[in-house]
Amino acid sequence: MPNITTRSFSQYAFDTLNQYGLPPVLARIYAARGIEQPQQLETELSRLLPFEQLNNVAHMAALLADAISERKHLLIVADYDSDGATACAVAIRALRELGARVDYLVPNRFEYGYGLTPEIVQLAAMHAAGQPDILITVDNGIASVEGVQEANQLGMQVLITDHHLPGDRLPEAAVIINPNQPGCSFPSKHLAGVGVIFYVMLALRAELRKRGAFLAAGKEPNLASLLDLVALGTVADVVRLDSNNRILVQQGLQRIRKGRACAGINALLQVAKRDYRQASTYELGFIVGPRLNAAGRLDDMTMGIECLITDDELRAHQLAAQLDELNRQRREIEADMQHDALNKLATIIEAQKPATESCYSLCLYDPNWHQGVIGLLASRIKEKFHRPVITFAPGNAGEIKGSGRSIPGFHLRDALDLVAKRHPGLILKFGGHAAAAGLTVHEQNFEDFRTAFERVTQMLLTPADLVRVIETDGELADDELNLDLARCLAECVWGQGFPEPSFNAHFYVESQRVVAEKHLKLRLKKFDSHRSYDAILFFQAAPLPSRINTVFRVQVNEYNGNTTLQLLLEHWTPIGSITT
Repeated sequence: MPNITTRSFSQYAFDTLNQYGLPPVLARIYAARGIEQPQQLETELSRLLPFEQLNNVAHMAALLADAISERKHLLIVADYDSDGATACAVAIRALRELGARVDYLVPNRFEYGYGLTPEIVQLAAMHAAGQPDILITVDNGIASVEGVQEANQLGMQVLITDHHLPGDRLPEAAVIINPNQPGCSFPSKHLAGVGVIFYVMLALRAELRKRGAFLAAGKEPNLASLLDLVALGTVADVVRLDSNNRILVQQGLQRIRKGRACAGINALLQVAKRDYRQASTYELGFIVGPRLNAAGRLDDMTMGIECLITDDELRAHQLAAQLDELNRQRREIEADMQHDALNKLATIIEAQKPATESCYSLCLYDPNWHQGVIGLLASRIKEKFHRPVITFAPGNAGEIKGSGRSIPGFHLRDALDLVAKRHPGLILKFGGHAAAAGLTVHEQNFEDFRTAFERVTQMLLTPADLVRVIETDGELADDELNLDLARCLAECVWGQGFPEPSFNAHFYVESQRVVAEKHLKLRLKKFDSHRSYDAILFFQAAPLPSRINTVFRVQVNEYNGNTTLQLLLEHWTPIGSITT
């Protein structure tokens, strides 16, 4: 059973924010997220970290400016997820507006895998417009040692923009922009790939400005018009929303809410029946992002990129409708795989008790699973069992590809690095972050990998780490739990590392009914008052007991022209069984 804890906060930070004018509930929420001064909540573009702090950015800007003036052929090599797609769209839109000859190439994950591989370089060399002069990676490349070597041998210059953690050896590219590379002092290490290329475009515009490139036109391109794409990629990639990323996301959301997003984002919101004026990080992360990702998971991310770079509203809507259908198919495949995985896990546990009951990790493989959906499957299983999880699907030529998701306190990429060093040759390749990573192994070595990974997790984790902790922002007084609070919180940027506020309370269940055949619509009354509230519990049709402890979020509910407060239940237990 999860432990329910209340987030701690600095009394000094609380007092400072409260004296500045924030209500106590907001001062408490922000102080618990590390906000100590009101200035940290400001989201004006002027507060963005300057691009000059990115190592090598002036050099890359100069190379790109030279390439534009010399009419060289540039080719973007993108990743096949939402971050890669938005990064590619930012690069294409900005470079074309700045006068570049530029096309893009996105690898098909099922044929070529991830990153700038030698095979992708050879494919790029056969581009319809001729062999490119320069390859620019977005959201990949930091681990592409062999791919860069192949490009160099073929006479193509490589410029790498990435945010993933580097390995022991860096590629021999002409220049690398990555806030996480050795020697880079950029304060925000959590830029998404789309954030990195946006910064490079800012530097390029500054370089062109210095060269007088915009004098004849009388104005220069407004790169702020790309912030809707930057916001989408940043949220969808689940990077930490530090202060710099919050500025990027807030500015992008403001453009979307004002109807100034690109045609593709508007179309994706429309097919999902979402009001752009109410767009939040939820819409970016759970509505638009998955539809965009569906192209890379089941088909080809070219469809997603085309949706983001077209200015033709009709074409954008046609592509968005196709992406929506792919996302529906993805959900069906994922549901079937999750059912299979839980059955497989139950069989393993039953056959190998008590050994599996003490496992610190879960590694699962099925030859019928879809390679494009295993990451989502790993995430679902991780949420259910609170263990590091890696799920595998068939790859090419006797290989299987794994996608992993981790829990707090366990750095997944570092754990895979430790396995690789302890068992040379066991992992063919790997990469990723603390919370998510991918890898490839030979199918015949799956059990050896499972054993080796379990040993590493047992070394790095404790039994206490395997207990899920639900952090809340405590209880709300009656005068705090209202529609104004819900509206205020809906306007803010929440996400990874800056979690949306949740609260806890004891309620009587006054009434409950099933809606849409799978959700509970509730009327709850607080124990310590006579106030009652509407609430919703998604994906549960079984009735709740008459008295419950809850963890909930507050939200604005709009229905039939009425706007009301609604509590969204995230967790509940019968009274008396909660752990605090």
